Amino acid sequence: MADVADFLVEIGTEELPPGSLDRLLDAFADGLAHELAELNVVVAGDAITRLASPRRLALLVRDVPLRQPDRNEERLGPPVAAATDADGNPTRAAQGFAASCGTTVDQLDHVDTDKGLRLGYVRHVPGEASATLLVGAVERALHRLPVPKPMRWGDHDFAFVRPVHWVVMLLGEDVIDGELLGQPIGRISRGHRFHHADAIHIAEPAAYPEALRGGFVLVDPAERRERVRASVEAAGTATGGSAVIREELLEEVTNLVEWPVALAGRFDDDFLAVPAEALVSSMEKHQKFFPVVDANGELMPRFVGVSNIESTDPEEVIRGYERVIRPRLADARFFWDLDRKRPLEEHRDALAKMVYQKRLGSLDEKAQRVANLAATLADQLGADVDAVRRAASLAKCDLMAEMVGEFPDLQGIMGRYCALEQGESEAVAWAIEEHYLPRFAGDTLPTRPVGRLLAVADRVDTLAGIFAVGLKPTGNKDPYALRRAALGLGRILIEGGVDIDLEALFDGALAAVAEHVPEAVEVRDEVVDFVLERMRAWYHEQGVDTEIFNAVVARRPTRPLDFDRRIQACRTFAALPAAESLAAANKRIGNILRKAEDAIPGEPDAGALTDASEQALAAEIAEAAGAVLPQIAAGAYGDALARLAELAPTVDRFFDEVLVMADNPIVRRNRLALLAQLKGLFDGIADISLLARAR
Repeated sequence: MADVADFLVEIGTEELPPGSLDRLLDAFADGLAHELAELNVVVAGDAITRLASPRRLALLVRDVPLRQPDRNEERLGPPVAAATDADGNPTRAAQGFAASCGTTVDQLDHVDTDKGLRLGYVRHVPGEASATLLVGAVERALHRLPVPKPMRWGDHDFAFVRPVHWVVMLLGEDVIDGELLGQPIGRISRGHRFHHADAIHIAEPAAYPEALRGGFVLVDPAERRERVRASVEAAGTATGGSAVIREELLEEVTNLVEWPVALAGRFDDDFLAVPAEALVSSMEKHQKFFPVVDANGELMPRFVGVSNIESTDPEEVIRGYERVIRPRLADARFFWDLDRKRPLEEHRDALAKMVYQKRLGSLDEKAQRVANLAATLADQLGADVDAVRRAASLAKCDLMAEMVGEFPDLQGIMGRYCALEQGESEAVAWAIEEHYLPRFAGDTLPTRPVGRLLAVADRVDTLAGIFAVGLKPTGNKDPYALRRAALGLGRILIEGGVDIDLEALFDGALAAVAEHVPEAVEVRDEVVDFVLERMRAWYHEQGVDTEIFNAVVARRPTRPLDFDRRIQACRTFAALPAAESLAAANKRIGNILRKAEDAIPGEPDAGALTDASEQALAAEIAEAAGAVLPQIAAGAYGDALARLAELAPTVDRFFDEVLVMADNPIVRRNRLALLAQLKGLFDGIADISLLARAR
């Protein structure tokens, strides 16, 4: 007889929130895995298959042991010395311990512990049947689901994310006895709400996905997602265009349907006069429709909706889609017509009344600080100062626009459209949109000079101001998205090739903030370090070892573009054969210099070099310095490290043949000066001693 069996649990509910379904399913699977492990019912790491649809959460667990393993429980009692009286008879303490163990004193053992010999007893405990444990395990896993506002229904005293209507629990072919969330546990599931009203009998766990398929439910989320994707693509192609499938919308639609059927509809061509982004936002957010574009990427008057039924009259479903999309697009056109009639600049009065942060003033005051900072940068970098100032003065105005009030994700985008409509230059209009970029990790960066400088200035002002008022991120709390701002700032400067020093940048920003917060200048170093540290995760994504990042940040270069050059140089250096020995040598040198009690001269005295190995090292250092120092000054760190790598054999020979801490104080100090000179060449780039494991 098999000692394992598959286990199935399905919680049937009313429609679950699509935005939470994936998170709930993952938490359910992780919670059940944890509970099984706690019960010593061990399953393989990949044994749990996650299954779900809008009306159910289900887990299929392969090869669940039918019983817990047997175990031995050892109990310790009183000391052996206290177990018998003067006549050798068991004391009451020994008898009480034996009785509590369900045995007699003569069956107890003597156990040697760190506190001496004690009475002990080993009890064999047979494992419980898994069938008796699974209901409790599932219940505890469900109880820990991330449900911020669980619902109650009927007169029950329990709650769940949505009312529960059925529960399936099978271990092999057997139903688990019991009740869960007010429902008796059985083997009867339910299919599609409209296509399959009959009960679905689940014979065994492995049969569950196919049984549900017969009830018009694709219970595997991955399969359902690909069905949605493929059918939407096919429907878009049938219109003569191609459907635009945004992954977030794909996930949401996947979690809204059990039997997806894609259908293409159309809307009036007149709506194309409205900015395409507004139409797309309306389609995606309000209707969950996929927009369709032509071969040039231009929006077509077509869309694809995903129905949850396979209708006998799909044309009627399409007409329904077209009826509901028309008023939504009409709303977008109405807002656009209002916004285009009102100059962006007129919104500045409203911005002046909107508080950005109580100690930092209004949004309009922030815009003025950003304008001044961006203009200073433009002057330094040879950009169009007038365009930068104009763009900065208008950048936040579309926050007051009707369209952005309806579609917040269009901030900046609608500003660009309005600016162009009102005769602003391309540089100004695009900067209004681009100053929000990147909006999230991995997003595109501003590509135009004015937009790039405005994006830098806006983020610097945000970081400077919020740090100045003491609201830097703590734990998971980051209400002003400072981590995202710092990462975006670093990416813009590095990937955009903008060579700006962060200290000078924040000095200017904090000086402006000091008009509101006098102590602002005190946080300069803290906010600079925050920006540099936020680049750690980004570099990790680029495949940069932690040791390389640590080696560079240890020298604290405050020009992000220069920081990146050092990172790339260290990556190349770390792959060289000489890197390991030079990293170890730098670490050794650092330790020696830290512990040295002598006053180390600024330069070694050539006349005091007595050993051939130190003479050779001094000569090579002098020769290398002539090439390396100009390279470091020019930022050619890769060339500098490649040249320094040539010193490895001579450095190794020096440490093999020379005693640095010689008894003669003159010789000792001279050798320390030589090592300090060598380390100084490397330190001009990075702390090479931290590269020992970065290979």
